[in-house]
Amino acid sequence: MLATWRAWARALANEVHAIALACRDPRVPWYAKALALLVVAYAFSPIDLIPDVIPILGYLDDLILLPLGVLLVRRLIPPVVLAEYRLRAPTHLADDRWLGRPAAVGIVVLWVVALAVGAWLLVRSVAPAPSAPGSPPSRRSARREVLHDALDGLGRALRPFLEGQVR
Repeated sequence: MLATWRAWARALANEVHAIALACRDPRVPWYAKALALLVVAYAFSPIDLIPDVIPILGYLDDLILLPLGVLLVRRLIPPVVLAEYRLRAPTHLADDRWLGRPAAVGIVVLWVVALAVGAWLLVRSVAPAPSAPGSPPSRRSARREVLHDALDGLGRALRPFLEGQVR
């Protein structure tokens, strides 16, 4: 049974590599490329939607979300194109240099953008309600100040990475 799971995982990795290669082909529609980019980034990302340390649930996203994403992308990419890149994927799988720094930077940028959008939405949701002049500040504005300070600290911590000072 363990051999079956390993073979399935190897086949899934090969399929993800084939999808990553097919994204560069001009015959693939833009919406398939966009979804494929998300699926490939999630597959190679060290950050999971549900952390793997949580028993059972931690691996559920890897066992359900990733295969579903791969199935959806497979339906969007023309079969001829995907078949061509399935043949090329094992050579790229053996040579991991194609992933390198650009893929890692892309994944980190995707997660930073997602976190920034989430933080922006959170700040908007706790925006202070208009109050009458001279009234005391609401609890909502106090929470907003705490959130603003936390995001400011995060920005200061990420500044060296964004300015390229850390390699």
